[in-house]
Amino acid sequence: MTPSSTSSPKPRLGLILRSAAFFAVMCLITLVIGPVMVLRRKAPFAVRYGLAQYWVRSVLAALEKICGLRYEVHGVEHIPPQNGVILSKHQSAWETIALQAIFPPMAFVLKRELLKIPVWGWAMDTCEPIAIDRGAKSAALKQLLQQGEHRLNQGRWVVLFPEGTRVPPGQKGKYAGSGGMLAQRAGCPVVPVAHNAGEFWPRNGFLKRPGVIQVRIGPPIDTTRHKAQEIVDLAEHWIEAQMAEISQARQP
Repeated sequence: MTPSSTSSPKPRLGLILRSAAFFAVMCLITLVIGPVMVLRRKAPFAVRYGLAQYWVRSVLAALEKICGLRYEVHGVEHIPPQNGVILSKHQSAWETIALQAIFPPMAFVLKRELLKIPVWGWAMDTCEPIAIDRGAKSAALKQLLQQGEHRLNQGRWVVLFPEGTRVPPGQKGKYAGSGGMLAQRAGCPVVPVAHNAGEFWPRNGFLKRPGVIQVRIGPPIDTTRHKAQEIVDLAEHWIEAQMAEISQARQP
């Protein structure tokens, strides 16, 4: 038996064409809205973030219409009236878009290098993310705690992916404790989020498969009653339990 005969079937032409069409439309949306955001970088934050929200909703609408990929959110009732720290599963680029529609306004914790990406990175910079240098761990943690507390005091959600990088479906990375430290320092709740976006929009994947991404929002964690690592452990336990259920729901 040859190696090619044991490989997975080639994707259908229609799936490739729809994914290519979505990519082209997303680039077009970015090229239209991105420069406007850069030119308005000195405008009030509400104006800049409003432009970012228009980009987010346009991309999500294109994803649904072109690729047939939409999402359902469960647990909206768990979102507290007070903003806080979001600890989310990280499988795909999808959640970096969709979470902005679910929890506005927000500030992402991301790699500094991403802000150097032409147009998209420059536009993202106008929304005041927390851009850290992962190579300088102590300085990055200090920056996260200082800028994160400032963003929280401004009324924004702060989103962290505690696993640090995108993890394929069925796998789990090590959960870092910085999110618990930030929430405890700021005296705000932690909201855990689970989703299975990686099953439809894979890590570093070009193809976007049709379907319904399941997003689950957990009950907020009271950070006044737990130590920083305990907070992260509680979030990890809830997220991974939900991931197991989501995967089971997709089994025939």
